[in-house]
Amino acid sequence: MAAHVPTHDHGDSHDHHHHQAGGQADLLDLDAEILAEHTAAVTEWLPLSTAPRQIVDLGSGTGAGTFALLDRFPDSHVTAVDASVEHLQRLRANACDRGVEDRVHTLQADLDGAAWPDLGTPELVWASASMHHMTNPDLVLRAVHDLLAPGGLFAVIELAGFPLFLPEGPSKDQPSLEERLHAEANRRQTEQMPHRGADWGPMLTAAGFTVEGERTITVNIAGSSNEVIGRYALGGLQRFRTAVADRISAADLAELDQILDTTSPHSILRRDDLVMRSERTVWAARRT
Repeated sequence: MAAHVPTHDHGDSHDHHHHQAGGQADLLDLDAEILAEHTAAVTEWLPLSTAPRQIVDLGSGTGAGTFALLDRFPDSHVTAVDASVEHLQRLRANACDRGVEDRVHTLQADLDGAAWPDLGTPELVWASASMHHMTNPDLVLRAVHDLLAPGGLFAVIELAGFPLFLPEGPSKDQPSLEERLHAEANRRQTEQMPHRGADWGPMLTAAGFTVEGERTITVNIAGSSNEVIGRYALGGLQRFRTAVADRISAADLAELDQILDTTSPHSILRRDDLVMRSERTVWAARRT
């Protein structure tokens, strides 16, 4: 599984975009590390009667799903497809570090494009937190259906939003700063990605799949049990600031900056009440 992190495209220089991509790659790696057991549990749950040998990871990011699938199916090869060259470079480096580079093929491609690259005839296609990025997901679903081997499986994993880390506000009428940031980012992202948070079951059925399973995974991990959570929370909130700084009050911005100041006694890295909370839904759909 991979996390989607809000960004705000200012249309700046290539250096700005490279920095954004690098920051996103770091967060994807942290997400993969923290949720490794959850991702492995999803691969175990998939309704597969035989182990797939050819797998495609659509929107692979830095490889959370790719490596979980390689671990789960030791005789498999994975084609990792992503629009980001930087993410694929990180994935390739991670594959070399793990000694599995000969089992991974990376491919840079825009899946919203008219012509897809040749992805072979995989028995399993995995799409984690990537389908909501598609401009026309119905076309992508049909393309995946036609791509799969007969009887092949399509696993779609989507998340309700970026994880929350700080304590909840006292009530719905009094949300915390983090909850207010999420609400503002969600409003902006809904404008850009209307399919985020969608129910993919009916769309998979309409594309010709048979949905054989649906599962919701609740994530609740205390920061005291995983020190990486603090770094993940810091990086995520830094990108939230970039995404919504022009839409929040001066008071909220000042409070956020205090949380993000790693030299401050109020820094998020110094808190002992962090809990990573998230919810992710998995659909397993068969090409019959």
